[in-house]
Amino acid sequence: MTRNLAIPAMALCAGTLVASEFLPVALLTPIARDLGITEGQAGQAISVSGLFAVVTSLMITGLVGALDRKRALGLFALAMVVSGIVVTLAPNYPVLMAGRALLGVAVGGFWSLSASVVMRVAGNVPRGLAALNAGVALSSILAAPLGASVEHLWGWRVAFFVLVPLAGLALWGLARHLPALPVRPAQKAPLGLLAQPHIALGMGSTCLFFLGQFALFTYLRPHLEARGSDLSLTYLSMGLAGLAGTWVVARALPRLPYALLIGIPAVMAVLALGLLAGLPTLPLLILWSFAATGAPVGWGAWMTRALGAQAEAGGGLQVAVIQAAIMGGAAVGGLVFDAAGVRATFMLAVVALLAASLLAALTHRTRRD
Repeated sequence: MTRNLAIPAMALCAGTLVASEFLPVALLTPIARDLGITEGQAGQAISVSGLFAVVTSLMITGLVGALDRKRALGLFALAMVVSGIVVTLAPNYPVLMAGRALLGVAVGGFWSLSASVVMRVAGNVPRGLAALNAGVALSSILAAPLGASVEHLWGWRVAFFVLVPLAGLALWGLARHLPALPVRPAQKAPLGLLAQPHIALGMGSTCLFFLGQFALFTYLRPHLEARGSDLSLTYLSMGLAGLAGTWVVARALPRLPYALLIGIPAVMAVLALGLLAGLPTLPLLILWSFAATGAPVGWGAWMTRALGAQAEAGGGLQVAVIQAAIMGGAAVGGLVFDAAGVRATFMLAVVALLAASLLAALTHRTRRD
């Protein structure tokens, strides 16, 4: 029974981490007003967590060493709890940023170990990974609107504090339901894995996929406003489609692993071109989100197959690649948006997604799994 509840406990932790990471998006104005900073400075609360997630994931092998992986995940969940308390009580900007940096450590550490832990506790790895991503998709649907509603009633600090009991419940769930997970054979340094061509190609495709996805998604709102779209309906529909996508992809992976990794970014590129062509927005974005949310399940399953005993180091590398790509997609997309507008940003996404599809095909040709 304990193992049966291990994956739900991890899914709760994953969802709470993502909700904590992106909650400032809905709270920039009140945070800035209360702490006497600009909204741009408040926005760095997201960037700093991403930066520390990248650093932590690249150092994961040295950070956790011979520590039982159950205890390691527990420590990262505890860091999430402490981060929520620090941010809630932050009297000034430096303390706020320190709390967000601690959250980045929790994000990088948890996600670096998650795939290798799922390999050890789940009977079906793709479905285990899908459960984690379903937690992420659900938190993505609920975090911003609930955070904004709580802030409106009780202030931004309460909005952050609401996540602390959830983080505590996730910590209890990991402690209660994860079995002991002694360290396995010595892990290579994450960056050393790039010496293997198929790993380098796969990580390159992963990077381009997330860069393209977030170059478009980060700057989607101006397009929706220009089209007169209902923002709440659109984002809710995308979130629900993402939930469905995680499960469908998990079930198709055993039969079509590389076809999905090649096809998903290609389909998303075509959908982005459809947005540029002025086709109906809502159906295109529902299909986009259905595909996009399933892709991490595919790449996580690929990594566990391709690296086997080195999946823990591979998880650290993959998290670093994804976090860097998300930051890069938002940053580069912003530069393109400011210089040439939303259509140019969407074209950037198209190019990155097509390149991701090409590298996935090359990964298939050089595969060793």
